[in-house]
Amino acid sequence: MRDHTKLRAFQLADELALEIYRVTADFPTSERFGLASQLRRCGVSIASNIVEGCARKTQAEYARFIEVAFGSAKELQYELSLVFRLGYLKRADSDPVSALADETAAVLAGLLKKMGMKQTA
Repeated sequence: MRDHTKLRAFQLADELALEIYRVTADFPTSERFGLASQLRRCGVSIASNIVEGCARKTQAEYARFIEVAFGSAKELQYELSLVFRLGYLKRADSDPVSALADETAAVLAGLLKKMGMKQTA
């Protein structure tokens, strides 16, 4: 079993999940079950899939969960762009969390590449 806490991808994803919760705390009440919830689920999904993949026995299973985490990271990048354009996030919050999402996706893409799977960050 792999130790997820030693992976840079997990460390970034964990930090990203915390930041997503922080920046969505002040979203409009009307978005509590909409975009705020979606952003939070997506942010947690990245780290959760890394953890679950690390617990799998085979390299193929591990790679599949890392691939799902990468997909969630890409989804989150879009959602962050959307909420910024909708005015739910100010640039002061949007830029740092978007940069963290970009770095997380890039590290996951690198991990997938190392495993022989092609992805683009």
